[in-house]
This record gives sequence, structure tokens and C-alpha cells, in this order.
Amino acid sequence: MKESRLEHWDNFWEEKKEVKEVYSNSDRVVRNLVKVMDVKGKRILEIGAGTGRDSFPLVERGAIVYQLDYSMNSLKIMKRIASEEKMDVRIIGGDTFQLPFKDGSFDVIFHQGLLEHFRHEKARDLLRENIRVLKSGGLLCVDVPQRYHIYTLIKTFLIAIDKWFAGWERSFSVPELKREMEALGLRTVHTYGEWMYPSLFYRMTREALRTVKIKLPLNPKVPVLYSIRKTLRDAVKDTALTTYTALSMGVIGKKQ
Repeated sequence: MKESRLEHWDNFWEEKKEVKEVYSNSDRVVRNLVKVMDVKGKRILEIGAGTGRDSFPLVERGAIVYQLDYSMNSLKIMKRIASEEKMDVRIIGGDTFQLPFKDGSFDVIFHQGLLEHFRHEKARDLLRENIRVLKSGGLLCVDVPQRYHIYTLIKTFLIAIDKWFAGWERSFSVPELKREMEALGLRTVHTYGEWMYPSLFYRMTREALRTVKIKLPLNPKVPVLYSIRKTLRDAVKDTALTTYTALSMGVIGKKQ
């Protein structure tokens, strides 16, 4: 049975250690969290933190940030960025299924690009452990790939031929993820989806050309095309349409 293993992530972060060449998530987790909570002074944990770039902006908003990952190469990247940017964060090596924290330790827990790497039973165990260390009234934000996207077809093909960088991965719909989280006692307070820029096909082309030493800009801005796409993105932003057309989507649930 195909699975996502530690070696996949150690290899990935070794290849992607030049973080400026890795696409960020445009602070989408932060932008959506602050819609439902004032994060100043809150204890926030990012699990499977990777580069930590999803949680570093929370430090600037006054949050007390913890970053956890099990990949040594990921931890090295986060420590380097924290040092270079003088970010006051707590970086921890640990297992998402046995978090090294007491019950009710955090006001917010989130992960981006994590839950999809586990099948249903393990994913439920992961969420239960998240909820254990979450305070009553705290928020859990789960950000995952959205099922109804060309990305899902490409990914499924690459997994079938053992070419997927993470070994194995699945996708979700918003109703499915909401049901999973609500079945564990969370109350949904916010959902979101976000179109990516630059597009998936540009990113794929850029990555392919890198293998033959041709380097395209990370974020090109073709004036007319960029303007059209931005207008479209802004028009559907914060509508249900994005949660069914975006590559990534998220659900924020509140612990009762």
C-alpha cells in the first residue's frame, strides 16, 4: 500500500532548502484565521510546519507561535529562517500522533498540506490528537487539497506510477471535511477556498524546465493576464464557488 513516509519529506526539504525558490501559500491560513479570531497573545501551534512560512506572520500579529515537524531537514529550515528573520518561535521535533503537549495547551492549531497524507482512520486519529491539545473554545484550521480540480487527476496519475513527491495523498470536498471535523465534536465557524497564482500549469512548467537548467521567474506578472485573473479572483473571493474550484481549501472548527 502506497504511503507518505518520513524519507519523502526529508528528501523534499533537502531539495527545497532554498526557500525563496519554493512557492508560499500567500498567507491564506493567517488571513482566514484572523477573520474569526484576534490572534494577539494566543498560543498557536502549526503541525507539519515545513518551512514555517504559514505561521511566521502570526508572530508579527502578536501570537505565541509553536512550529512542529518530524523532518529534520524541515526543522533546520525553520531554525534558519527564524534566526535570519529574528522571529521568536518555538521549533519542536515531534510526532503529530503523539503531540508533546498537555491537554488544552493551545488557542489555535492548524496544519496545511498534512491531513491528506493519511487514510481515514489515521486522519481521524490525527484530528483527535489535535483536539486533545486544543483549549475549550479554541480553533482547529485544516487546509487540504480540494477534490474537484485538475490537480487531483494529475496527482492520481503520478501516484499510480510512483512519481508523486510525497508518496501518497488524497483530496477532500468541503462537505466531507466538515463532516469529519464535526463528527469529532467541532463546530464549523468558517470555510474558504483560494485560487492559486501563478497557475498550476505555470508552476508545473517552471518545475520541468528547472530540470534542464532553464529558470523562469517564481511569480511572473504579465500585465493584462495578471489583471484579468486578479479581477476574477476578487469577484469570487469568499464565495462558495472558490471552495469547489480552488486547488486548496480549508475548514475552521471550534472546540465546544
